[in-house]
Amino acid sequence: MTVATKETLGFQAEVKQLLQLMIHSLYSNKEIFLRELISNASDASDKLRFEGMTHPDWYGDDTELSIKVGFDKPTRTVTISDNGIGMSRDEVISNLGTIAKSGTKEFFSKLSGDQQKDAALIGQFGVGFYSAFIVADRITVETRRADLSPAEGVRWESDGSGEFTVESIIRPERGTAITLHLREGEDDFLSSYQLKSIIRKYSDHISLPILMRKEEWDEEKKEQIVKDEFESVNQASALWSRSKSEITEEQYDEFYKHLSHDFEKPLTYSHNRVEGRSEFTQLLFVPAHAPFDLWDRNKRGGIKLYVKRVFIMEDAEQLMPTYLRFVTGVIDSVDLPLNVSREILQESRDVKIIRESSTKRVLSMLEELANSEDEAKKEKYQIFWKEFGQVLKEGVGEDQINQERLLKLLRFSSTRTDQIEQTVSLADYILRLKEGQDKIYYVTGETFNAAKNSPHLEIFRKKGVEVLLLSDRVDEWMLSFVHEFDGKQLVSVAKGGLDLDSLADESEKKEHEETEKQFKELLDRMKVALADKAKDVRVTFRLTDSPACLVADENELSGNLLRMLKAAGQQAPDSKPILEINPEHPLLLKLKYDDSQFDEWSNILFDQALLAEGGHLSDPAGFVKRINQLLLK
Repeated sequence: MTVATKETLGFQAEVKQLLQLMIHSLYSNKEIFLRELISNASDASDKLRFEGMTHPDWYGDDTELSIKVGFDKPTRTVTISDNGIGMSRDEVISNLGTIAKSGTKEFFSKLSGDQQKDAALIGQFGVGFYSAFIVADRITVETRRADLSPAEGVRWESDGSGEFTVESIIRPERGTAITLHLREGEDDFLSSYQLKSIIRKYSDHISLPILMRKEEWDEEKKEQIVKDEFESVNQASALWSRSKSEITEEQYDEFYKHLSHDFEKPLTYSHNRVEGRSEFTQLLFVPAHAPFDLWDRNKRGGIKLYVKRVFIMEDAEQLMPTYLRFVTGVIDSVDLPLNVSREILQESRDVKIIRESSTKRVLSMLEELANSEDEAKKEKYQIFWKEFGQVLKEGVGEDQINQERLLKLLRFSSTRTDQIEQTVSLADYILRLKEGQDKIYYVTGETFNAAKNSPHLEIFRKKGVEVLLLSDRVDEWMLSFVHEFDGKQLVSVAKGGLDLDSLADESEKKEHEETEKQFKELLDRMKVALADKAKDVRVTFRLTDSPACLVADENELSGNLLRMLKAAGQQAPDSKPILEINPEHPLLLKLKYDDSQFDEWSNILFDQALLAEGGHLSDPAGFVKRINQLLLK
């Protein structure tokens, strides 16, 4: 028999911080504690259903799963209990005393002090149990895991100030009961009407019955009398299995919040039943805000898998491609076996069909927003793009089947407005092509300002030719998979082999040929002076204000991509850039006719061009020394 032991432990530092944030940030929406605790109870029951398929003895005589909500006015307590999987002592300490979750540090770094924004982050972090401290100054949890004996029950208790106690108890029934000792001023929750209203508002979609004791009016005592009978407060049927016509917008919203622990409505959703070679139901949501761990590519997806309404697993990443990892939802299959594992999912033909269908469904949702004439929907797509656009760009390289659809969904900044907001589609760009222009031009930079102010844009600005400004880290990688759109080649303005003849008239072409002849001797001398830095030196007509710029040879990586690879600790090819000079700039004219300190001027022109494109000097001290010498002279 287990010896009854009691120990006092300290909360993990992050839990203390989170409790303070939660109490202050969520106080204006404090009723959500009930939604969070009921949601946890539902998850515990789902886990027992799953484990019960291989361990039916865990149910014992208690086979009807449910959630019970009750209150007691004399003791001023509210209790939420379930007969789900329950917890062992170690699980209690782990789940209720620490945050063993990847991205914890990043989560706290994102907190801003803005209560509304922080509340959204707290919800995304999925720490619903702690929300009970908004209304309770003490919480008691009694639990027993389904596969343990009654003597291995556990009681956890805390006032949320920094410590909690854990002790062994005898608990005949499996599952978990959470008792909230309400703070002063929270007596509104000691009301059957109030609790039922909250349950119907936030938790009507829960597929388990949520039970409360029946009440009836006692005419003689002139008060409500609580009876021993229980009644179901919610509809107790899986929301996704109902007809769409029976479900309200609010119910969809609350179901999304239940799944995601988000406190805000989804941006859009799709509810479908698919029949054919494989039969399944999908209810998919696109959030309005990016989760704090969006950039963790090892993060499992947000899809819950059910088979014939039996919960199988959460975060079933095989059902959605990585670049759509922000999507939350439920997929309920008729064809998959109940004992399906993650290994089986990787090889299943039915899973392949579900994944392809779900991907297309999400893209259709986004297309509906992006292509709509409705201003509200257009605005929603801009919200989506701002939050998830960089992730969607990953799909261009990862999903060749849907690449064309994804390209149409991309949005960019451009020289048309020089605004950082990415609103220009590739289709928009093509509609504005100049006469004689047959290419889509773009420039990349480490930052938006670096791209916007790139010297490579000078001739394009002069000619009124629009150029896309790309500064997201994923852009360089994405562009390696895209070479054209709608028959128009995508061309970097920073490439050495850039053909600008289509932008010049006949007189300009003749003038260019003559200028190149005049500067041949200068170019030969600069090639010698810069032999260790530049692959080649040549005249360019892409510049109007700057004296020089660096370009990559046509088949080599851009300077921006090389810097990104090195910053990421990856091997990058050792290639030299090409220096292109502006023959009309006074500095080059001076160099042509005054060869004193020729090598110094040549090096300064190269280093200036490198700095202008966001590069890093290999010898900053040498650059400063040359500048000082020339200034003094």
